[in-house]
Amino acid sequence: MKKEVYVSTDIEADGPIPGPHSMLSFASAAYLADKRLIGTFEMNLELLPGASGHPRTMKWWQGHTVEWALSRQDPQPPEVAMNVYVSWLKSLPGTPIFVAYPLGYDFGFVYWYLLRFAGESPFGHHGIDIRSYAMAMLKRRYRECGKGDLPKRWFDNLPHTHRPMDDALEQGSLFINMLMENLEPKGWTPSS
Repeated sequence: MKKEVYVSTDIEADGPIPGPHSMLSFASAAYLADKRLIGTFEMNLELLPGASGHPRTMKWWQGHTVEWALSRQDPQPPEVAMNVYVSWLKSLPGTPIFVAYPLGYDFGFVYWYLLRFAGESPFGHHGIDIRSYAMAMLKRRYRECGKGDLPKRWFDNLPHTHRPMDDALEQGSLFINMLMENLEPKGWTPSS
């Protein structure tokens, strides 16, 4: 069986769903279970033809003008970006597992873009939601598992900036710390 590669991914968009709205940028940080960062991928995307920003999301962006400007630098056509991304995912030394916080938002955009512009998803139809994983580990309700409710020992000193690469790295290290704590006491080793 191939080893799992945990691909922590963060996206920025101009609305709540793909199609009517565009994914502006995304980044992935690929980790092995022993917390080795084995690769990163980042891309800004051209806006979808006929799509427009959602008023509520665009109001949020007005307070994040630096991040908006960064997401608009050198945007690539989605069909180019997603095919390059598929090639990168397939080059990883194992099965890519999508990881996000929250999964529903980030995976929804990435999956839609992969199928629409590359015709496939190396992730299949699934991924790991970090908050749900925390819920199971802590035996708490979902609403009691926001980032501020999680044990400090799970966090490395990494920023959350709404820049996709920063957030992918921060969330990836959070997930791997949780994974290691959850599985190592049971005799699991990173090479399993």
